[in-house]
Amino acid sequence: MSFALRDSIKKGAVANPTQICDGTTSHHGSDGPLSRQGDSSHQEVCHFFSFGDSGKKGTGSRDRRLKKIKPGDVVLLEFAGNCCSYDWKAVSEAPEATHTPQMTLSDFRSLYEEVISRFRTLGAKPVLLSLPALLPQRYFDFVSEGLNKGNILQWLGGDVNRLSEWYEQYSQEVYKLGNEFKVQVEDISTVLLDRRSLGDCYSPDGMHPNKRGYAMIVESITASRLSV
Repeated sequence: MSFALRDSIKKGAVANPTQICDGTTSHHGSDGPLSRQGDSSHQEVCHFFSFGDSGKKGTGSRDRRLKKIKPGDVVLLEFAGNCCSYDWKAVSEAPEATHTPQMTLSDFRSLYEEVISRFRTLGAKPVLLSLPALLPQRYFDFVSEGLNKGNILQWLGGDVNRLSEWYEQYSQEVYKLGNEFKVQVEDISTVLLDRRSLGDCYSPDGMHPNKRGYAMIVESITASRLSV
């Protein structure tokens, strides 16, 4: 069985128990193909966002792909990551100023509420994915490259771990939404955190899993059987 997962953030995927396919390109993870040998079961996966779209920008793309959904389909939803990131250049230039993320927590919640409602109207079964844990130092080094690192660190109060606290807010909001709307939440964070060499599962930006990380996430989701 192969399972196509590239961007761990702005995606929705339709899972159907008959076949697996990538809805936009070939079967590839973020840095190569993903496959699982010896498994005859299959699911269909169609991405509702292109790589680089934010939750707000991806509306048109998502609407076009809504036509693929049929009653009974399972829809995997995950937003955040780059969607909720800051303008780090602006932060580095003005660390004393007030900066807000590209997608506020309120916008994040509103987007989820809208999408959950739309999929349910279509007869689909939404499943929410938690956010992969953030590697704060690696992420800091990545977003501050070529910028004033000292100023960004100043804005963070001198502690890069503040990045994890910021990011965790969004993952916790997913669990709140799942509880309020009675939607299943798949924990894709713990499966990575349980690994001794956590860094081996992430890309250089410290936010997105790499091929190995995605494979672990796929195994976790597949094993869950998406019992909604």
